[in-house]
Amino acid sequence: MELEQCINFVLTKAQHAVHQLFKGDLAPYGVTPGQYGVLRCLWDEDCQTARQLAERLSLDGSTMTGLLDRMEQRGLIVKKTDPRDRRALQIQLTQKGRDLKVPLEEVIEKANQKVLEGLEPEQIEALKQLLWEISKTN
Repeated sequence: MELEQCINFVLTKAQHAVHQLFKGDLAPYGVTPGQYGVLRCLWDEDCQTARQLAERLSLDGSTMTGLLDRMEQRGLIVKKTDPRDRRALQIQLTQKGRDLKVPLEEVIEKANQKVLEGLEPEQIEALKQLLWEISKTN
């Protein structure tokens, strides 16, 4: 099979292009795409455990720990012991983390528009559906 015909190669190239775009657009706010994912989860529901966040974002524990440590150092979140389970960490937004919601939502909306520019609405929905189907294969 030709490299350009391998689904892994095509998906990796597409993911890299999208990641670089998002990384560049988020950089002025000092936030990475991974950190945006954590913030998005916490804007939806604050005070989640590190495990809940890792599961929703499909990240392993060590990746999540590093991500949360850097976010805590930047003052975007605080880590507290979960009152229901002292072994678990509960992640809570700081005011600085909450204040990024509106500007970052605008950045992400524009970045999504850039990525999908030139596609018809039906193509966008079909693409999303196909990617979700592929993500369920393992």
